[in-house]
Amino acid sequence: MNRNKWILPYLKQYRGLLFLSILLGSLTILFGGALMFTSGYLISKSATMPESILMVYVPIVGVRTFGIGRAVLSYLERLVGHQFVLKILSQMRVRLYKIIEPQALFITSRFRTGDILGVLADDIEHLQEFYLKTLFPAITSLVVYSVIIIGAGLFSVPFAILLACLIGLILFVGPFVSFFYVRGKNEKLKHGRNQLYQQFTEAVFGISDWIFSGHTKAFIHRYELQEQKLLKVETQKQSFVNYRDIVNQLILGSIVIVAIYWASDLTASGEIPPTLIAAFALVLLSLLESFLPIAEGISETTSYQESLKRLDSLQIYSESKQETLAIDISNSQILIEINNVSLGYSDKLLLHDFILKIEQGERIAIIGRSGAGKSTLLKLIKGVLAPVSGAVKLNGIDAHKREPSISKIMGVLNQKPYLFNTSVLNNIRLGNPEASDVEVHEVAKMVQLDEMIRELPQGYETNMQETGQRFSGGERQRIALARILLQKTPVVILDEPTVGLDPITEVKLLRTIFDNLKGKTIIWVTHHLIGVEKMDRILFLENGKIAMEGSHSQLLENEERYRRLYKLDCPFKKV
Repeated sequence: MNRNKWILPYLKQYRGLLFLSILLGSLTILFGGALMFTSGYLISKSATMPESILMVYVPIVGVRTFGIGRAVLSYLERLVGHQFVLKILSQMRVRLYKIIEPQALFITSRFRTGDILGVLADDIEHLQEFYLKTLFPAITSLVVYSVIIIGAGLFSVPFAILLACLIGLILFVGPFVSFFYVRGKNEKLKHGRNQLYQQFTEAVFGISDWIFSGHTKAFIHRYELQEQKLLKVETQKQSFVNYRDIVNQLILGSIVIVAIYWASDLTASGEIPPTLIAAFALVLLSLLESFLPIAEGISETTSYQESLKRLDSLQIYSESKQETLAIDISNSQILIEINNVSLGYSDKLLLHDFILKIEQGERIAIIGRSGAGKSTLLKLIKGVLAPVSGAVKLNGIDAHKREPSISKIMGVLNQKPYLFNTSVLNNIRLGNPEASDVEVHEVAKMVQLDEMIRELPQGYETNMQETGQRFSGGERQRIALARILLQKTPVVILDEPTVGLDPITEVKLLRTIFDNLKGKTIIWVTHHLIGVEKMDRILFLENGKIAMEGSHSQLLENEERYRRLYKLDCPFKKV
């Protein structure tokens, strides 16, 4: 049912273009057959040495008409067919974007983003081959097949039945056998290539062990044997294709011979003139050649199925995610609960039985060494990762199941916000595409950028490509903060936003951030302790657990280690 969503809706929407394309394709083939028929008749008639050129004048005009007509119809058919396909592809691309965009975090965390997007884009492009090489030729061939059988039936019903059976071998039996045989070989090739890839990858990561163990030659020999097996399957597949094409040509030749024999009998009985014998043979030869690519097109549907499976899985995932939105996104009260969460690799846990509860409006600072689990914790809260055990819940719903709506719950200010190649206005409006110019100006004032922006050559319409170099690191972060203010999310994550800034700029930016995010939940990951006194709680992570917890004043009073860290990081402040 889901696969039909990527095929049938577009066929229904553009059924007019589909019908016109098939009509033009059928007329192109029939005009080609008519050209061969009139040519055969013209040659035969000319061989009888007619008394006047007028005796063959009509066939001569027919040859010119059908020759020019076939070329014109072929051009129109390609024009309409490609217009049909391009319209569908454009809608498919938009649809794919709308499915992927809410799942951006999901895709980034589970795949190499460039690879998966490239594969999905190729899948969309691949489906155009389905229309051009399978659907159009198959339907057109059925139309031409019907015309041939009906035309033969006007002369002889038994011959039409015999012709239907013989052509059916090319049009139905051959493609049917090809489909199942090629599908089986493609499955073997797919499975074998996956094994080879895994085997090769493991060998690359363990190459030192292979060398020191002295089994390098054994591995290479085993790998070569696996490659030879795949090559054998490829050879069998290609041999089948070659034999299939030979059989189809033999069937085609047999049909032409049968047609000549039948036309000879009709000539002998006086039902048709002898000049039509060659015409009947040539017209069948021309029309039947259009059926030969069908087997190849049908057998390729196995590759289309792989593309549809990937697109379906993405669609199903998106729909399942939408079904999990049981609570009102507009609810500005978000309770974050992390219950006994563990996550990591087989030999190392980044978080172990981690417990944390964050009420709406709390300001939490998370500090710790690199590798302590800070980034992992943020990914769990954002729903980018799912825990191995335990649960991370936002208002009672698993965070990793809220990904399509996570942007309406959380805003993220990271180390290097990206400035797009468009106007300053559009860069800020990225936080809320529906925001008015007045709203953009208001948030710019809140982050103390309005005056500076208005002094640019074209104010808010100044292109970032021209002014990107004029923006300092702090100003870039303020633009990103303005986006978050437009986003109006109840939770804001600060992922080391002041990295790379000088101390003065850092202090000013933090003051601006905290002043403008009042009432919001703030989860701030930082290596520096500048500004932590404004946090309600400070969590010091170590070995996947909370080693210290409390407010700034509590930790200064009770934790000697924290006092030393604060004194080192903020030497000019009294402890």
